[in-house]
Amino acid sequence: MLLGAVVLASSFGTVMIRSAIAGNEVLQPLISRQIYFALLGIVLIFLVASVDYRYWLALYRPIYFVILAFLVTLTGFGQTAFGAQRWFQVGVLFLQPTEFAKIVAIIVLARYFEAVQHRPRDWKWVAGGALWASGIIVLILLQPNLSNVVVLGVIFFAMLWLNGLQIKQLAALGLSGIALVAAAFPFLEEYQRARVLTFLFPDPNATYGATYNVQQALIAIGSGGFFGQGYGHGTQTQLRFLKVRHTDFIFSAISEEFGMIGGVIVIITLAFIVWRCIRAAQKARDVSGSMIAFGIAILIFFQGAVNIGVNLNVVPVSGLPLPFISYGGSGLTALMLGIGLVESVVMRQKELEF
Repeated sequence: MLLGAVVLASSFGTVMIRSAIAGNEVLQPLISRQIYFALLGIVLIFLVASVDYRYWLALYRPIYFVILAFLVTLTGFGQTAFGAQRWFQVGVLFLQPTEFAKIVAIIVLARYFEAVQHRPRDWKWVAGGALWASGIIVLILLQPNLSNVVVLGVIFFAMLWLNGLQIKQLAALGLSGIALVAAAFPFLEEYQRARVLTFLFPDPNATYGATYNVQQALIAIGSGGFFGQGYGHGTQTQLRFLKVRHTDFIFSAISEEFGMIGGVIVIITLAFIVWRCIRAAQKARDVSGSMIAFGIAILIFFQGAVNIGVNLNVVPVSGLPLPFISYGGSGLTALMLGIGLVESVVMRQKELEF
């Protein structure tokens, strides 16, 4: 059921990308690229699921240092977009190591919490996990890519909570986080500060930028009504008033063309995928398997919730894609890799008997 839901979501995403970029000859190659990455991702699911997830955990050190090397190289030699160095260009393809770094972080943290499961839940226990996570987080922050830093922070704190973080520790970390954000805000990149400020103090007459994009997204969602305007007939989408409609604002394009029903079906599909990952975590035979499945569930839930929240103007624009649906080869492949790990956990709930 998990595999079927993932295939359904990625297939529908490709169909919506085709509608979102219709008539734009420059973007037409994106359709075939998304199909290739989706097929590659399905193959990856079977390959990764066929290997016991504990073998991947045993390789956590080389995997961790390889992704650190990629992130270090990216900071100096990556392609720049939206004010950050995020991609390597390989031929006609753009590879984003940060997407795979999130999966690596989940693997490394799962292995850590397995190793320390019998230790006291003190600050040394918290610091040990933070040390492993910070290697990846700091390098991503240097790009700078604040949205994915937040994603990794949420995954880490969720894993801490699931493994027995105390209330007083949670309160102390929460207050420290708020103070850190307040102190760091003046030092953020200009476009990052602008996203927050335009969310808090929107300009109704804006003709470009984050405020304009969100306004067009809300118009698209509203114009879709209950049943939508029909596939390929959304005015905001097809007349290109809706910007980055194949990535950040694809949910608005879906809602315009398939209405509230289409938007709800997308939410239900993603919620089903998250639920199946949580079920896999509950049935896992050990802590590491449970943490892998929970980590992937948290990743999909948080990115999906933030993306939809941006489209509905309830959170600032972040640039996080809608899982399995937005265009993005690296993001889709990395999520498929994560699903393969969850399937590996599912297949090894019990010892095989011969």
